[in-house]
Amino acid sequence: MKIQILINKNSWAQDYKKLIKFKLKKFTKKIIFLNDHKKLKNRYDINIIFSYFKIIEKKYLNKSKFNIIPHESDLPKGQGMSPLTWQILKGKNNITFSLIEASHKIDDGPIYYKRRKIIKADVVFNEIKNIQFETNIALIKKFLNFYKKKGKTPNKSIPKGKKTYFRTRTPKDSKLNINKSLKSQFNLLRLCDTKNYPAFFYLNKKKYFLKLEKKK
Repeated sequence: MKIQILINKNSWAQDYKKLIKFKLKKFTKKIIFLNDHKKLKNRYDINIIFSYFKIIEKKYLNKSKFNIIPHESDLPKGQGMSPLTWQILKGKNNITFSLIEASHKIDDGPIYYKRRKIIKADVVFNEIKNIQFETNIALIKKFLNFYKKKGKTPNKSIPKGKKTYFRTRTPKDSKLNINKSLKSQFNLLRLCDTKNYPAFFYLNKKKYFLKLEKKK
């Protein structure tokens, strides 16, 4: 089995590449990582679009037999970018993770598997990303186990229900309001990526950054 994995250059998942390779080593020794879909290789079995922010044209999807995407929402609800972050910001803690086949539209392909996970209110960014990683990799391994044993993909279901869409988050979305309490903004603070999108605020025309760490 030959696997190629797409991860965006500035994605949190870049820090997990070694762990991904370790988790998937029982399926194949042939795993490559790419950060540009235009560099996808021909004649691969599986392309895992793990954390990638661009639309992939059909001609590039055709380079692999199957293109799978882990996505942190109960599709078709929550299509789009940063679904886990947006849901937690809305106060949701019971999150559905989906594994789908890629299509020419964003997060609109048929669904292979779903799994629910509770995200507790006291976990912070690194912990959230660990939960996100472990849940997504479990769905991917379930798919690969089936494919390795059966030589085909699991049954797929067509997404049903009303579609909703999350917009792309930008650095501006990490801005704190100094006139509100930290308690009222704790969900935002614990979701900010301190490396790529740190929490910040302005005071007296100066910009300040906040980094949240939880005592072990």
